[in-house]
Amino acid sequence: MFPENRMRRLRMRPKTRQMVSETVLTQNDLIYPFFVNEGIRKRKPIPSMPGVEALPLSEVAKEAKRAEALGIPAVLLFGIPAMKDEEGGSAWDENGIVQKAVMEIKRVSDVAVVTDLCLCEYTSHGHCGALRKGKIENDETLRLYAKVAQSQAGAGADIIAPSGMMDGQVAAIRAALDEKGFEDVAIMAYSAKFASAFYGPFRDAAESAPKFGDRKSHQMDPANVREALREMELDLNEGADIIMVKPALAYLDVISAARREFRVPIAAYNVSGEYSMLKAAAQRGWIDGERMIMETLLSIKRAGADMIITYHALEAAEMLRGGSK
Repeated sequence: MFPENRMRRLRMRPKTRQMVSETVLTQNDLIYPFFVNEGIRKRKPIPSMPGVEALPLSEVAKEAKRAEALGIPAVLLFGIPAMKDEEGGSAWDENGIVQKAVMEIKRVSDVAVVTDLCLCEYTSHGHCGALRKGKIENDETLRLYAKVAQSQAGAGADIIAPSGMMDGQVAAIRAALDEKGFEDVAIMAYSAKFASAFYGPFRDAAESAPKFGDRKSHQMDPANVREALREMELDLNEGADIIMVKPALAYLDVISAARREFRVPIAAYNVSGEYSMLKAAAQRGWIDGERMIMETLLSIKRAGADMIITYHALEAAEMLRGGSK
């Protein structure tokens, strides 16, 4: 009891605070996502995501090497094709934008390359799969996802990250990869991807907003935690190597529940809306941006994530290397 017990004793000095710190954030925890746009020749700022730019193919290898030099172990690629069609055929084209980007990175860098697998960036309607009478046909979409996975793995992707939230997508992708001899290519499943308002800036950047309707038939209800755990369990049973919660900050409880339930690697996606709100407030001087970045990422790690996909990755890695505030 007080005054014998004084909790402040170990908070009084920086070194003792360091000694008793329970959660440690390092560059190894970060995955750097970026957008590769087939239709541009130079870097293109994304107005709704301050500090983030869409990259032409010519800049991809340089950006990956920049991340690698900062100690970031992996990058996540999103492709924006020059041409879109009803089916999203450029997603599995051997000469598609993501496939070319993977090959460019592998030519100069050892960074792990994760490729997002969905059709929303590639379809003219902006939905995540094959449409029939305005409805996504789940099983037909799985056949398309299988083709995309084989194409991305053939280009050299280390990890395939299916984000469409179709039932059975992990099993279909695992079977397709194994069929072509890609047994060593891992799957990072977007297992608990919620139908969130936090994706708005991303849809600007990826040019992937649906032309009609929404994605609530396949992305999860933000109210549900038990359903999220069931989705994760199903993905693991289908062969997922890593499971993901997306978004991160509004779903820290889901990350924590997943950490208690499963002994597997867990990723969390610190999504575009979370990034942009912080950046906008920092630009206006309302918050200390650097401290807020580190506190945000630390909270995701503390909740139980083993890896954090974040647009703050480069800036955070710089701060971690030099010592954060």
